[in-house]
Amino acid sequence: MNTAKLIHDTILFVKQTLADAEGGHDWFHIERVYKNALLIAKSESCDTLVVQLGALLHDIADSKFHGGDETIGPRTARNFLESQHVAEEVIVHVVQIIENISFKGGKTKRKFSSIELDIVQDADRLDAIGAIGIARAFNYGGFKNRALYNPEIAPNLQMTKEEYKNSQAPTINHFYEKLLLLADKMNTKTGAALAAKRHKYMENFLSQFYAEWEGEI
Repeated sequence: MNTAKLIHDTILFVKQTLADAEGGHDWFHIERVYKNALLIAKSESCDTLVVQLGALLHDIADSKFHGGDETIGPRTARNFLESQHVAEEVIVHVVQIIENISFKGGKTKRKFSSIELDIVQDADRLDAIGAIGIARAFNYGGFKNRALYNPEIAPNLQMTKEEYKNSQAPTINHFYEKLLLLADKMNTKTGAALAAKRHKYMENFLSQFYAEWEGEI
C-alpha cells in the first residue's frame, strides 16, 4: 500500500465531503486536529498510519449534523477505506477511534482503548479549547441560534448523554459543561502540556467577558 497516496486521497475525500460544513467542523478543523495528532505522536510509540487516518476521518459525518445518527460517521469512513483497499485491521482500528472519540457529555466510558485513540482524542480536544476553541464555541452557538450568555441559566454539570446532545443552553455554559473540563481529561503528556496553556487562556477570556458584561471595564 502506498501510504503517501492513501493520505493524499483521504485528504481530498475529506475536503470534498466537508466542503459545506459548519465552520467549527469543517476541513480546517480536521487539518488542525491532524497537525495536533502528528505533533503528539512524535512523543508516543504508535501506529502513525492509524493516527493519521483516525484524525482525518474522525468527523467525516458528525452525528450532530445527521439527526443524531452515530453510525453514519463510522460507516462513511469504512466505505471510503474499503474503496482504498486498506487492510481490515487498520479499518477496524480507525472505526473504533471514530466511535469512541466524542466527549458526549463526559460521562460515557470508552468501549475501546489504544494509544492511537488517545492521541487522536487529545488532538481533537485541543482544538476545542484555547483561542480556537472559544471561536468554535461561539461559531456553533450562532449556527444554532443560541444566546451568548444568560445569567439566569446556570450550567448543568449533571447532564445525561441525551441532555447534552439536545442542550440549547447559552454558549458560555458550554465552557463549564465541556471546555473547562478537557484539560484534566487528556490522555498523553504532550496533550496535557498543550492543554494547560489553552485552559489558562480560556480562564482569562471568561474573566474579561464577565467584567465587560457587568460594565466594569
